[in-house]
Amino acid sequence: MSNEHKITMLGTGLIGMFYTKTLHDQRGRDRVHLIYSRNEEKAKQFAKEWGIPGWTSDMAEAINDPDTDVVVIGLPNNLHKQAVLMVAKAGKTVLCTKPLGRNAAEAKEMLDAVEKAGIFSGYLEDLVYPPKTLKALESVKNGTLGKILWVRSRETHGGPHSDWFWDIEQAGGGAIIDMGCHCIEIIRNFIGKDVKPLEVMCWADTQVHPIEAEDHGIGLIRFENGAIGQFEASWTFRGGMDIRDEVAGTEGTIWLNHFLRTGFEMFTAIAKGGYVAEKTESDTGWLFPVGDEVHELGYTTMFADMFNALDNNKAPMESFYDGYVVNAIIDACYRSAKSKHWESVDLKEWRGEIKVVETSISATDPDEKYILIKKELMPDGRTKLILKEKKSGKIIQKVNPSKTK
Repeated sequence: MSNEHKITMLGTGLIGMFYTKTLHDQRGRDRVHLIYSRNEEKAKQFAKEWGIPGWTSDMAEAINDPDTDVVVIGLPNNLHKQAVLMVAKAGKTVLCTKPLGRNAAEAKEMLDAVEKAGIFSGYLEDLVYPPKTLKALESVKNGTLGKILWVRSRETHGGPHSDWFWDIEQAGGGAIIDMGCHCIEIIRNFIGKDVKPLEVMCWADTQVHPIEAEDHGIGLIRFENGAIGQFEASWTFRGGMDIRDEVAGTEGTIWLNHFLRTGFEMFTAIAKGGYVAEKTESDTGWLFPVGDEVHELGYTTMFADMFNALDNNKAPMESFYDGYVVNAIIDACYRSAKSKHWESVDLKEWRGEIKVVETSISATDPDEKYILIKKELMPDGRTKLILKEKKSGKIIQKVNPSKTK
């Protein structure tokens, strides 16, 4: 069943622009009918630019407008909870940008509010929705890579566009809560959302910018099945926006590069090309334009999933509960960055598998004496076996004297 939804968009910044562009592209039927900004002039200008019938600088008026049935939140982090609680009271569908809250306590309050109100809610985590990522996730779910052992996700650039991101009170943190939230949810999707995150080890520091929050963070997340997630989030990277994911399993590997090496490279000595791509630092020299940013960053498939789920009374791929889990992991990251130790992930409510037993190491027995550790082909064509003696535990190697044809 397909319905036409009229949307109230909260926010006229970069994310509000990306969301509106996505919804209005290709003559979509789900369109923004009312735009809200805290700044009246920005609201007027945004409405004019995107052909939006109504605008307001009153959040309550925007949320309670009788003509709209969906509220999309693209506001600074410190306003998410206020907006979600107001939407829950209004009984409308709510879709909220990442991160869900500034911390897990805020996220849990929002999760409880929408569930108590019985309204549809979705977590707008776009970077699990790029077409390449969805294809990779399908391969992993089909078992193509075997057991997933390690997932690395990286997002880095020179820093965000708006002032509030740099304010630790408004944002709730720095690069980790801004971009680490993307990386953590990507990791959870590849390892499996039913697998409980147990503890984290994180380093965070302010390397370049004169701010209280961190502008660079690196973290390890240990999951109950033994898998490890690794993320890097930085506002110190020069040269544009670098978004990459790597997935390693017992039977295969996936590498994903979403932004800097997408197959479109251009050199120019003169600055006449206009806008190149988000976070690009220059418009001369070697450039890496992105053909369709909203599609490459997952916004198109994300909103399709949200509205299809809404119309069919199903859960979306990314829920408020997912946003809560991400916030809980980030909280542990910030504790670890201070303590310099592994810190437990404190989940007040876990909805995944109750207990995931760590998979035992598989062993191949070539004969009654040895366990095979590794088999490899030598440069001269012979085969080498790395073996473990069953009785003594000693590691040895044997080389087949005959060459492989």
